[in-house]
Amino acid sequence: MDIKPKDVAISFPFPYQPYSIQEDFMAALYRVLESGKIGIFESPTGTGKSLSLICGALTWLKDFEEKKKREESEALAGANKEMNRNERTPDTFVHRSVEQLTSSLEPDWITQFVQKKEERDMVDRLKEEQIKRKKREARLEEIRHNVQLKYAAKRKRNEDDETERLLKLSKQMLASDSLETSDPLEQGEEELILAEYESDEEKKKGHGLEEEDEDDFEEDHVTKIYYCSRTHSQLAQFVHEVQKSPFGKDTRLISLGSRQNLCVNDEVRNLGAVQLINDRCTEMQKNKHEKSEEPEGKKKKGDSRAVCPFYSYEQMQLLRDEALVEVKDIEQLVTLGKGMKACPYYGSRFAIPPAQVVVLPYQMLLHDSTRKASGIKLKDQVVIIDEAHNLIDTITCIYSSQVNGSQLCQAYSQLLQYMERYRKRLKAKNLMYVKQILFVLERFACVLGGDIKQNPNFQMISEAGTKLQSINDFLFQSQIDNINLFKMFGFVERYGGTAAVTTNKESQKMAGFHSFLQGLNHKASGEAIADARPEEVFENVQPRMASPLMLIEGFLSALTSTNQDGRVIINRQGTVGMSSLKFLLLNPAVHFAEVLKECRSVIIAGGTMQPVSDFKQQLLLAAGVGKERVAEFSCGHVIPPENILPIVICSGPSNQQLEFTYQKRDLPEMMDETGRILVNLCNVVPGGLVCFFASYEYEKQVFGHWERTGLLKRLALKKKIFQEPKRANQVEQVLAEYSKCIKRCIQAGGIQTGALLFSVVGGKMSEGINFSDDLGRCIVMVGMPYPNIKSPELQEKMSYLDKTMPKTDGQLPGKILIENLCMKAVNQSIGRAIRHRGDYASIVLLDNRYSRPAIYKKLPEWIRSSTQIKTAFGPAFASIRKFFQEKKSQSTPGLS
Repeated sequence: MDIKPKDVAISFPFPYQPYSIQEDFMAALYRVLESGKIGIFESPTGTGKSLSLICGALTWLKDFEEKKKREESEALAGANKEMNRNERTPDTFVHRSVEQLTSSLEPDWITQFVQKKEERDMVDRLKEEQIKRKKREARLEEIRHNVQLKYAAKRKRNEDDETERLLKLSKQMLASDSLETSDPLEQGEEELILAEYESDEEKKKGHGLEEEDEDDFEEDHVTKIYYCSRTHSQLAQFVHEVQKSPFGKDTRLISLGSRQNLCVNDEVRNLGAVQLINDRCTEMQKNKHEKSEEPEGKKKKGDSRAVCPFYSYEQMQLLRDEALVEVKDIEQLVTLGKGMKACPYYGSRFAIPPAQVVVLPYQMLLHDSTRKASGIKLKDQVVIIDEAHNLIDTITCIYSSQVNGSQLCQAYSQLLQYMERYRKRLKAKNLMYVKQILFVLERFACVLGGDIKQNPNFQMISEAGTKLQSINDFLFQSQIDNINLFKMFGFVERYGGTAAVTTNKESQKMAGFHSFLQGLNHKASGEAIADARPEEVFENVQPRMASPLMLIEGFLSALTSTNQDGRVIINRQGTVGMSSLKFLLLNPAVHFAEVLKECRSVIIAGGTMQPVSDFKQQLLLAAGVGKERVAEFSCGHVIPPENILPIVICSGPSNQQLEFTYQKRDLPEMMDETGRILVNLCNVVPGGLVCFFASYEYEKQVFGHWERTGLLKRLALKKKIFQEPKRANQVEQVLAEYSKCIKRCIQAGGIQTGALLFSVVGGKMSEGINFSDDLGRCIVMVGMPYPNIKSPELQEKMSYLDKTMPKTDGQLPGKILIENLCMKAVNQSIGRAIRHRGDYASIVLLDNRYSRPAIYKKLPEWIRSSTQIKTAFGPAFASIRKFFQEKKSQSTPGLS
């Protein structure tokens, strides 16, 4: 259903006079949140979407909190009044005789008793919630205004620093003394040596929090908004918008991130790789807990196991409160953690329960086990997923899993060494599970055509190729269909991965098993790097996993999925080491369903959400959401219609029909015609022109053809040519040079009028890069970037949708999927041009197929409403030339 935003007459605080489309957006958002629906919101980039989300959602949250307080006060007043009245009136139920109760247990007597108990329980609960809320608000208000508390905390940190400095000096003295020969101790003298001293405060720290502190940490989760986006830079931008908004001073907001982003321990952070950072952090916590649990007289002599100085409950509690008092992004949180000597990674998680807004990458929210490990509870909460155009792909990737032959053999070798070394010490059931895992690994390698006990890199595959199987067929072929994978996965999950730190002995054994495998893995990785050439190390070294068993864990978990929800892809290539097993998730709704079920409301938002049928069919309706609960909102752009010229060109200057199908796009005449169109456009387009190709391979092919024919030289006369780099770390450099060239050309006013950038749909510059103002006066889309229809994974997905989804307008769901994937990519790319109200650009679609109604209607409304379809090049070029001539005469400001 479409939302009628004007039905909600709400006043929204805003930092400036909002556009009418922003008012509509906020009103529609408020209504969806109030009614507990699922909303799909589309607002083009440049229309202030983030600010509309902030002001709309936080207005609702403030109103909701005020309404809840009023209802609690009214309920308490009414309940107290009723209880006082009952105290003055004899309780007839209590004064009934036993004979009366047993002879006539009438329902009204039972009901009266139960109702009174429920009333008392409700009053107690409401009073407890009020006390907790007032205590929290008072604590934060005290921190906000009481400077003495901040100075006290700073003085405490200085004292700790001084103590640490003196302790370090003492250790250095002891180390230097140990170099000198000491007289041997006589019998009994060892007892006279002082044991390591710990103050009462230090002991308290080692064992955790005081009772009062524990109450503070175990707060109930208040109603909150979880805001998710794709990257940390997008999240930081959102936080900055909150800071600038009217809600920036009184909103309790916390940002979550990975250890890699939040760690303030230089020793750990300098490890670089995510998994190594996670392993080291976990190990340091384990050391801290083990040291605190060891009896006073049994501490190991010379125990030098490192503990993290930032993992202090007291300091993390202070960091939690400081972070909630004032809105901070991740960088500010890290700076705060360094200053307070407190861990921002764990401190931020302690801040989740009382926070009103939690900002996090959406992988952290969408992955079930990560969500639970982070302490995120979605019951009756609001989730906003921004930049959600690739949400389906993200969920599919998160829950798909792949393991190659080398990893299978490495896991087998490590686990076999562990079993042979500790066979006599293992419990019978654990030994059974270890043997089962070894058998499963052996069968997986056999499916790939190899021997698990041989070097996978030297085992050649006789029959290369790709094969897809259902989960049940794969288990049967692997001869493991009689093994309970749920129990095995539970065992591997418990012992194979990086276990959470707890203080019991069983967890320490888990960590010991993990450390054993980790040591073997790092040794093997080190040997591999030592044997490689220097340039290979630079190119090929990837973050090391703590153990290949973590990958096996993911694959086993995937195999416990329902048979129809996924497929196993057996890919045999070259050697066993290069071959792989991959689980492909076909039904992302099965994992998104829990989010939808738990939350009060879910908002799926983006600048380009069209076409939305995929979201509705594959994520919402497939998860059991009723159509009446799904609401859609799409707004236009803030630019005037005359500032944009979208145009479909069906044929080129020599009347060659433009249809870049796989059969025709490689023809020399098609590439020549494309070149002639670009030459004409470069003559009339000022500043920057960005040309998108369907793939890197096709761009390379066309570029090479134009080099041979001399067309590149003709293009270079008017525009300096740039190409999108394949490496992500080179993108910023290319963009900077591209921008400088355009600015220089405009200022110089010579023959060369700007720059031409060749880019790729789905590449580094088709998402997240702004080609505003003179950086992108014209966006050219060459052909239609359909995905590879021959891909086994895509074919399986199409087949699955055809079997499980209904037809739409007579079209099979698989065919609709192909068109939607193509048009989502197109819409993302062409949306790079218009970035603010005063911007202007032309969008040129080079392919006859864009004129087809089924394709044309999948363009965003704000582009589609202004699109012209030209069957001949002459009229099309005339429109483009006129458009830029008018803009030039209006003296529109250039590069900002």
